[in-house]
Amino acid sequence: MRKNLSLFILFLFALTNAQTELVFVFFKDKPNKAAFYANPLSELTQKSLDRRTKYGITLNDQDAPIEQSYIQNITNLGYTVKDYSKWMNGVAVNATTDQIAELQTHPYVLSVERFIKHPDGGKVTGKKVNKFEEFNNTLGKTTFNYGSGLAQIDQVNLRPLHIAGFTGTGVTIAVIDTGFPRVNTGSVYARIRNNGQIKGGYNFINKSTDIYSTSLNNHGSYCLGTIAAYVENSFVGTAPDADFYLYATEDAENEIPEEQLYWTEAAEEADRKGVDVITTSLGYYDYDDPRYNMVYADMTGTSSFIARTAQIATEKGIFVLAAAGNEALKAWHYIITPADNAKVFTVGAVTSTGASSSFSSFGPNAVGHIKPDGSTRGSSTYMGYNNSVTSSSGTSFATPLAAGGVACLIQASPTKPVDELSNLLRQNASLYPANDPQKGYGILNFGKAWNTTLATTNPGTKSMLQIYPNPVAKTFTIKTDEKIISVELYDTLGRKVQSLKNEKINNIERWSSGVYFVKVQTDKNQYIEKLIKE
Repeated sequence: MRKNLSLFILFLFALTNAQTELVFVFFKDKPNKAAFYANPLSELTQKSLDRRTKYGITLNDQDAPIEQSYIQNITNLGYTVKDYSKWMNGVAVNATTDQIAELQTHPYVLSVERFIKHPDGGKVTGKKVNKFEEFNNTLGKTTFNYGSGLAQIDQVNLRPLHIAGFTGTGVTIAVIDTGFPRVNTGSVYARIRNNGQIKGGYNFINKSTDIYSTSLNNHGSYCLGTIAAYVENSFVGTAPDADFYLYATEDAENEIPEEQLYWTEAAEEADRKGVDVITTSLGYYDYDDPRYNMVYADMTGTSSFIARTAQIATEKGIFVLAAAGNEALKAWHYIITPADNAKVFTVGAVTSTGASSSFSSFGPNAVGHIKPDGSTRGSSTYMGYNNSVTSSSGTSFATPLAAGGVACLIQASPTKPVDELSNLLRQNASLYPANDPQKGYGILNFGKAWNTTLATTNPGTKSMLQIYPNPVAKTFTIKTDEKIISVELYDTLGRKVQSLKNEKINNIERWSSGVYFVKVQTDKNQYIEKLIKE
């Protein structure tokens, strides 16, 4: 019996050593980086270089391509190399314990990192986690008009930017998600298709340009529809005039650690193309193979591969937004990665009344950094999909809703770097300087953040114009020493309802009671002021 037990233990030991796992092989250097520095356009587009110049970001070795001979060396050793990262300078392979040790002996290898963080098992669940649970449970068509859909825009005070003409024009957003079926045919996307606003895309899961296949999960299409959909008199997204790259990195049917690599490759490609914003409604902690499961202590912002590469993206001048997750009512409870990274702007979900959505994951991250950073509507969020307007729930939709607002803010304040804009949004959110474990610093306020940038850029700007009385019954007066060029009245749907007299006193007696916006163009500035008609 003792002999048989010993043989069994030896068998288990051999089996364990023979079992492969995903690892990342870091290379020591980039021997040919001088060629990149001599010709950066060999690796990055002019748009990408312009973004770095605008924000004062210098090129570094992360930007240089991986040494191809190193990749070939790994291939020659018998490994299949499908995924790699120039930022992290290495490749991903599947290897046994013995092979991991052997890989580390090669002179061009710096180290080998295992994706398995807890060999004895991390968080084990009784069933596979469905990261889109809220999405799947509540999706359905609605008959709500544009005004009802606009409530989520008004909640974050984005309308003043739209009225001022900041609708995302010239700003490029990368949506990193599951896939984008119906985006190439659906009528709600016709406007961005016809205007050439879809600049490209790639499927990093199967390494193809197949991003529109109906076999792909449509979660990405809904996220895009929150930002970019346009339905005449029914719905307008938060940044309808932005440009878009669409990247599929999430295999919705399987939860595998390789998805962190797919995401990284998409982020690097987004950087190459010169995108300004990355929005991602994906996150990780639990896998089909429980060996790769994480624990909350791993949510430090730097432990996971994807959290580190998401931070690198921000350091390249890209504003990265990530969903906090829908885990509040589950055993996990907390935010997921890459939303745990300090430099990533993490978005929580609230209801139409401003209460935290019950499912919205809790912060902070595992080292106490306040998360989420802020919140937008994630319960019954409206978006366009295929040929109609729909609503659904999840931080998945709160995130692109916020991303569209960020694109408008970037257009309005194009020289503000990522860190400054992030701080502006936090400091102008509804709870700041206080915070809440589900809302972060509170509901975002894009109009207030924009006004702050105006005051910073042009001290005294807001005090140079006043409108009174407010509320108004018949006539209102514009108080300013500047020469008035034009005065326009807009309703809460963003429609111009009247061009008023270019004078200081204007009559709006004939208009019904409600909230309006007055847009005043002077010889020195442009002002957007909210006006209440009694």
